[in-house]
Amino acid sequence: MRAMVIEAQREALRLLDIPEPVPGSEQILIKISTCGVCRTDLHIVDGDLTKPKLPLVPGHQIVGTVAALGPGAEGFEPGDRVGVPWLGWTDGECRYCKSGRENLCDNARFTGYDVDGGYAEYAVADHRYCFPIPQGFSDLQAAPLLCAGLIGYRSLRLAGDAERLGLYGFGASAHIVAQVAKFQGRKVFAFTKPGDEEGQAFARELGADWAGGSDRRPPEQLDAAIVFAPLGALMIEALKASAKGARIVSAGIHMSDIPSFPYAELWGERSLMSVANLTRQDGREFLELAPRVPVNTEVTEYPLEQANEALDDLRSGRLVGAAVLRIA
Repeated sequence: MRAMVIEAQREALRLLDIPEPVPGSEQILIKISTCGVCRTDLHIVDGDLTKPKLPLVPGHQIVGTVAALGPGAEGFEPGDRVGVPWLGWTDGECRYCKSGRENLCDNARFTGYDVDGGYAEYAVADHRYCFPIPQGFSDLQAAPLLCAGLIGYRSLRLAGDAERLGLYGFGASAHIVAQVAKFQGRKVFAFTKPGDEEGQAFARELGADWAGGSDRRPPEQLDAAIVFAPLGALMIEALKASAKGARIVSAGIHMSDIPSFPYAELWGERSLMSVANLTRQDGREFLELAPRVPVNTEVTEYPLEQANEALDDLRSGRLVGAAVLRIA
């Protein structure tokens, strides 16, 4: 099969012919239609995440159809449409798994990092960590739901019942979260790179009550903020714009260092926190909610062999919405 492969970090992906995978115990074989391109993929390629399996097929926002079932696999039939997220397996035995926090499992395996992912024509995945794709979404539009949507949804849950929500970095995840937050009746304040008028206009089109550069203060204090851009300094900018009791949530798997700041800016029961991975319950809840909003994913399509161009566009901030590879 054709696949885009990372052979060494900090190098471009290569288009290779590699063996089609065979489903093992509890696994399904998936013929891939689309795969979203995530900033986590970029962190893997650029060496920010330092322990991937190599060589590696990246990609963890997989949409396709079930082609075959391995021993013990159930819940799906050949031809079913299926989605594969970042969380690929957990041990079910550690204290995190047993307390409903499988996203923190010390032995977890992640799609497109510990096991091969979706920048390919086929992939295998544990059936217990796959999701049916809701009706109403094309394969192209469904792909971003599986990480940009899921991580954004988990971040929104951790933000609590905030009425006034700030979103720093208005990309693939934020453009989905903004729609969910408006559906829930919240006010949304969108922050982009200073001078990014196109991004700010896009945020307003999706219902943002205000949009401006990350160097500006919103017209109202924030009850919570989610920081999607991997810049630690934005955590402090969000803190400065927040009201007492606000939660500032980092949604990224990697972020530059958070600079020091006066305790007075944290005082008033404000908090800084992070999101790590996702749980299957997050997936079930969000994929049930997405059609009711309904979420509209803005995507830019690339053929498989242009995965490097998609990553470059993501790295440079040239994208509006999400990048998705069309495999088949």
